[in-house]
Parts: sequence; structure tokens; C-alpha cells
Amino acid sequence: MTETETTVTYLEMLAEPVLHVAAPAIPKLLLMRAEQPSVDFYRYLYTSVGRGYHWTDRDKITDEALAAIIEDEAVEVWVVYVAGQPAGYFEIDGRGGEEVELEYFGLMPRFHGRGIGKWLLAEAIRACWVRRPDRVVVETCTLDSPAALALYQKMGFQPFARATRLVETGE
Repeated sequence: MTETETTVTYLEMLAEPVLHVAAPAIPKLLLMRAEQPSVDFYRYLYTSVGRGYHWTDRDKITDEALAAIIEDEAVEVWVVYVAGQPAGYFEIDGRGGEEVELEYFGLMPRFHGRGIGKWLLAEAIRACWVRRPDRVVVETCTLDSPAALALYQKMGFQPFARATRLVETGE
């Protein structure tokens, strides 16, 4: 197994921002909460979005453990569709009580560059703040999209910590 060193940036938002991000002019664009998604569907989203960025955390847990997470009423999975096809998703985790984490966020590669990302992040932030937390947190790393950190900051997140981590990036 190959491991790569990455820098993780932890970001927080302490107040709900006023975001004015219009949905992109894409016909048949739909954002829908997946209520208690199946493990197979969730793994499809996770892999389709995260494969290129070496997302592996959820691959390491059993189906039963994953089901316990995604079926928890404090966890929400939202899927963006374009013309009936999944284009990306985000997951928010409210199990931390007064802190909500934007656990996963991203688009499938073929939907990059269409103006969906900024709008989807604004919707994810709104979904986090519906829970009225004291803060919303997210993390990104140097293996994620090069635009991720700047976009999070543009949308109102502020870095509060950085760390170095080894990530499995190959067999």
C-alpha cells in the first residue's frame, strides 16, 4: 500500500452567512435529500465523487457500520441530479450536537466546470445551519480539488488548524 503525505486544513464557520448563489442555468437540475439511502447507493456516490481524491475512509468500514452512520437521523445525505443522473452529493453530520460537520462534499468528474459546485456548497451550508449549531466545520486536504480550499474560504469558512496526515493512495 502506498501512502502519501497530505496537509489537512480544518475550517470553521461561526455564524450563518448571507449567501446569494443562484442555481446554475442547467436544465433539469435537482437537489434532493436521500432519506436513509441504501449502502450500495451511498458507496456509489462516495466512490464516484471521491475516487480521484483518494477518499478511502468509508471503504474501510463494514456495510453495517456505514448503514448505522447514514441511517442516523442526525446525518443527512443530499444528492444533486442533472437530467435524472446523480451529479454529486454532500453529507452533513449533526451527531456532534452544537457542531455540524460538512462531512463529504463533491461532484462527479463529468459535472465539474458547469457552475454546480459553488451553488451546491451554498446549499450544503444552508442545510448545516438549519440545525442551528454553534459552528459548522469542514476539512479539506492537498489531495482534494485544487479549488476546494479557496472555495470554502470564499463561502465564509475560516481555517482554524492544519495537520499533516498520511493517506493511502495506491496498492
